[in-house]
Amino acid sequence: MADEKLYQSIYQGSGTFLITKPKRKKTKLRQSRLKGTKRGARK
Repeated sequence: MADEKLYQSIYQGSGTFLITKPKRKKTKLRQSRLKGTKRGARK
């Protein structure tokens, strides 16, 4: 079961949801930039 503070969705009405989720950690962001092949990745 996920922690309630990490992931949360609030129904606003007529199919609209407010979804909150944790931010990505700095190390994960760095890894994706190093190994990824999209714009901004190192060659």
